[in-house]
Amino acid sequence: MSLLAQAIQENRKVDNELIEAHRPLVKRIANHLAARMPASVQIDDLVQSGMIGLLEAAKKYDAEKGASFETFAGIRIRGAMLDEIRKGDWGPRSVYRNSRRISEAIQAVEAKLGRDARDVEVAAELNVKIDDYYTILSDLRGCRLFSFEELFDSEESRMQASSGDRGPQADIQEEKFKMALIEAIDKLPEREKLVLMLYYDEEMNLKEIGKVLGVSESRVSQIHSQAAVRLRSRLHHWIK
Repeated sequence: MSLLAQAIQENRKVDNELIEAHRPLVKRIANHLAARMPASVQIDDLVQSGMIGLLEAAKKYDAEKGASFETFAGIRIRGAMLDEIRKGDWGPRSVYRNSRRISEAIQAVEAKLGRDARDVEVAAELNVKIDDYYTILSDLRGCRLFSFEELFDSEESRMQASSGDRGPQADIQEEKFKMALIEAIDKLPEREKLVLMLYYDEEMNLKEIGKVLGVSESRVSQIHSQAAVRLRSRLHHWIK
């Protein structure tokens, strides 16, 4: 029996009309996440985990908390999907090691020079050829360590938000982190900042962004990965 089937059996009393009305929300969130993940992440798997999140939301929703059901359910659905992605752990250990190495190299170069680290400087700090550095960046593309969804998401904060148990200190910390992230993004090199804006705000794919910048899709992928790892290097006190 699948997890979804078990969850349905355990929640027979859940308002079926509420669930049916919000099935499109599950599919919308699944498509939004899948567009930013590797092909190995299947939409059907995300939808199944998202439906479990929807069932939990329908069971635990309290209208007196003030949030609309769609807002409340969206947190649960998205969280359940991210948990499914994390459990898959589809990034090889070498990718994680390289991501930490690049982050540390960027920190070291920028500390020494007092400005944005350039590609060739990071490659030199890593003691690799520039082409090898670009290969490493390409391998990082899609790694869950660089999902910007996860920059704003943690199991603890999601549980607090969805249960209504968030305290004022948690809200203050989250607001401080978001302000730090906004500032870090604003200080990125212009090309990296533009790629993030087109990818996340305009929801353009890598091929479309490549046409805007006049570079290949693979180069956009590298720029995206470098922007992500640069942000993590600058927010390392916030992101564990």
